[in-house]
Amino acid sequence: MPTRDLAGLAPPTRSARRWTPSRVVATPAALDHPHGQRIVERVRALGIEVEPLRANRLTGVRGQTDRETYARAKSAMAIVVSPPSRRVLQPIAPSADWRVDLAEGCPAHCQYCYLAGSLSGPPVTRVYADLDDILTGLAAYAGRGTVTSRNARRADEGTTFEASCYTDPLALEHLTGSWRRAVQHFADWDAPVQLRWTTKYADVDTFVGLPHAGRTRVRFSVNCAPVSVRFEGGTARVSDRLAALRRLALDGYPVGLTIAPIIALPDWRERYGELLDQVRAAVDGVPDLDLTAELITHRFTPGSKEVLLGWYPRTRLEMDEESRTRKHGKFGAVKYVYPREQMTELRDWFTAELTARVPACRVLYWT
Repeated sequence: MPTRDLAGLAPPTRSARRWTPSRVVATPAALDHPHGQRIVERVRALGIEVEPLRANRLTGVRGQTDRETYARAKSAMAIVVSPPSRRVLQPIAPSADWRVDLAEGCPAHCQYCYLAGSLSGPPVTRVYADLDDILTGLAAYAGRGTVTSRNARRADEGTTFEASCYTDPLALEHLTGSWRRAVQHFADWDAPVQLRWTTKYADVDTFVGLPHAGRTRVRFSVNCAPVSVRFEGGTARVSDRLAALRRLALDGYPVGLTIAPIIALPDWRERYGELLDQVRAAVDGVPDLDLTAELITHRFTPGSKEVLLGWYPRTRLEMDEESRTRKHGKFGAVKYVYPREQMTELRDWFTAELTARVPACRVLYWT
């Protein structure tokens, strides 16, 4: 398998800085939607040119080499209409009842990125212009689902809609305004429903003070220092993410931690203990804290490994099939996870240490 050294394209973890795409295009269909026009106005107000396309097909992304294609795609944003398949919501266990996509693609450079095995083609970030139609269509799914709607342990969350499966909302919000509108939509929706999204960024200014009615849970993806510094290029520092979590919690938002991917480093207990102590300090003194945790261990597929090694051939991320357990998903897909004994050890430690160090935190699931 050929490899390409793309490490120089991945900026280091740093204080939150807004992503500025080098190229923004808009399809004709996108410009027919009010939100598509709003995105164009926001982007142009930031001094970024928007290139109208003649057709609804993205062009000019591929370069002469894989490195050039990756660089072009990773720095580009396309304003498009969501494909029909995205409008038919799918369950997204164990996170939420339904997955709702407002965009696809992410400008971060995480060397373990699961999108590498989930999305095909060059990694262009696509933002959806038909937001108003997407939000209106959610009503048909209220009261349905099996993860929270019909689960006694999580029924208090209502029907849950996960809006960050294929993207990072805070990386794009200054360009689209899509998640702010979604928060307002759920606040005005008088029903037992909840919007959920997770992020590795920290730019929450436009969400503080926004009426949310407690119907949006914002989770911050965090990791121990060796993982976040080494493998999460172009994201906000974990300390900044936790400061943003505190700001939203003080503003009454339900908040959460997505500790992912949990990686069994040689000194993982010490390193993740440091992370949990950071969390404890970040939520100290927050009144009426509603904090959850989702614990996700590192796993990979043959396809994602191939793509990631193509993007980052010098990565130090462990992806050794011989040290993992081979599992099959419900549709037959192969994935490699930690062996059972190691998983049990990790799970027991995280469960006990979260209880001891952050007793207000409620663990939603482990995987």
